[in-house]
This record gives sequence, C-alpha cells and structure tokens, in this order.
Amino acid sequence: MFPQMRRVIGLTSIRRAVGGAAVAPSGAGNHAHQHHRLIRAAFLSTNSNKFHWISYNGASDENSSRAAARGLQGKMMFSVAATSVVEEVEAKEAVHPKFQPENVVLYQYEACPFCNKVKAFLDYNDIQYKIVEVNPISKKEIKWSDYKKVPILMVDGEQMVDSSDMINKLAQKINPDFRPDSVEEDNEEMKWRGWVDNHLVHILSPNIYRTTSEALESFEYITTLGNFSFTERIIAKYAGAAAMYIVSKKLKKRHNITDERAALYDAAEAWVDALKGRDFLGETRPNLADLAVYGVLRPIRYLKSGRDMVENTRIGDWYARMEKAVGASAGI
Repeated sequence: MFPQMRRVIGLTSIRRAVGGAAVAPSGAGNHAHQHHRLIRAAFLSTNSNKFHWISYNGASDENSSRAAARGLQGKMMFSVAATSVVEEVEAKEAVHPKFQPENVVLYQYEACPFCNKVKAFLDYNDIQYKIVEVNPISKKEIKWSDYKKVPILMVDGEQMVDSSDMINKLAQKINPDFRPDSVEEDNEEMKWRGWVDNHLVHILSPNIYRTTSEALESFEYITTLGNFSFTERIIAKYAGAAAMYIVSKKLKKRHNITDERAALYDAAEAWVDALKGRDFLGETRPNLADLAVYGVLRPIRYLKSGRDMVENTRIGDWYARMEKAVGASAGI
C-alpha cells in the first residue's frame, strides 16, 4: 500500500477542508482592475467635452443640433457610468488607515466554509491578507501552531482562531466602538450569526456529497485548488469522494436531516424571510450576519447543490447583491 494511501485512510480528518465545496472565481476582477475602471470612468467624465467634440465637430450645419444632442446624451451616459463605478467601489467598507492591520496571514483550506466566512469579512473591508493553503493531510504549514484546525489568522503577530471569534476581534480592531460582548443575545445580527454556525454549516456536507457524482464534483475542485502533491491529488479525489459520501450520510443522521435538499432550500428561504424585503439584514449594506451567510455559501454556490439552491429558492437576488458588495478578493 502506498504511504499516501495509508494517510488517505484517515480522510475524515480533512472534513474541515471539504465541509464546503467549490466556488467559482468572482467575476468582480482584482483591485488593480477596479482602480483602472474608476480612473477610466473619471477620465471619460471629466474630459467628456473634448471627447464629444471629436465626435461631432465635423458634422454639417443641418445636422449639428442632432449631433450636439447625441454628444450631450453621450456625456450624460459617461457621467452616469462614472458615478455608478464610484458607488460600486465606495459600497465596500473603508477602514481608517489608523486601524488598518499591517500584516494579515490566513491559513486555510480553499473549500472550508469557515475560512470563506473570514475571507468574506476581509474582502468586504478591503483588508489585505496573504493566503497560505494548508495541506489537509500533512498540515505541515501549521506545524508551528498548537491549534491544528483552520482557519488560523495571524494579525500583526497575534494568532486568532475560531472564525466567529476572529471576526469579532477584527471588527473591534478596525472599529474600536464595536463591542460584541455588549450586544443583547436576541439581537437580530447575533441571532443569525449563531444560526450560521449552529445550523446552516451542518446542512452543507450532506448536500455537496449527496450523490457519488456530486462528491466527485466537489473533490475535483478541492484537489485542483487545494495544497496536494500530484499523488495525493489523484488518490484524494477518488478515495476522498468515496469517504465523504459515506461520512455525509452519518452527518445527515447526526443532525436529524431527512431530506438534505429540502433542508438547504428551507434554510435559504428562512434567510430570505429574515431580510423582510431589505437588501441586506444590515439594511442598506451588509452586516456581519450577511457576511457570515454569504461566506459559508460561497464555496457551494457553483456546485450542483448551490445551483439547485439558487434555482429553487428566492436567495439568488440577495446573493448577487452580496457578490457585488463584497467585490474582489483582498488576498495577495
């Protein structure tokens, strides 16, 4: 038996790596691209007189009024475009430079829902961070730590663990007025953050490993973007998919799930009901509960389970708004 095969026998140890599943790359682009768009839109807006002069300067007298109207219309369109780009960029939370962490490193599994929850917070607040993808079998990247789970976040030399706790600490670091301990337990935001950790995440594995084909789909992504050697990648894809298919049935029983898809749809509908017609639970912009729900759903969004969820529930519009609000990754 290959040494790697013996290690894969213990594949249940990588459940944190595969508790979620694939997420398609965001279409929002990177920061440089956003910056370029902003500059380009501003240029077209502030220099539109010159631009439209080129457009209609050669028009005949009889067509000059029509050409001028087209030029004015074009100018207005460029101005609106520039404004919309500015609004898109400004939709993300801006951290005061005084409170901006200088050195942030996230030790993660790409498909881990808890890791993605932390990344959603970092991305939304434009906190730059370095990603260290952990090998879920050897975990050599976190041998230095006594804590052997992910995510692990290092912030200016301080180790943070537990996704919800590290988000609380980060939120307080960038906003000293934030006091999570003083929030009442029945607070709407706290209630739904707890719902994410205690209910929503437990529905994911039974869904993404529901069938053998879905399990293989998940492991195709996990092994492609995860930190595996070539041999580990081949073995983990098939042995891991088979193992997690079996484990998911046990998880389904443990969490009293009768129909995994129905449970996922019910959770999505419960979240939409909680919005009460608002764009976000945080009203006009996402709060920590919005970011938590979005973060743990992001790994499954473009898998079959995620596609089914969007097609069969009302969550799609909210998810699209969150994709836009969170924007490009702040990972470097």
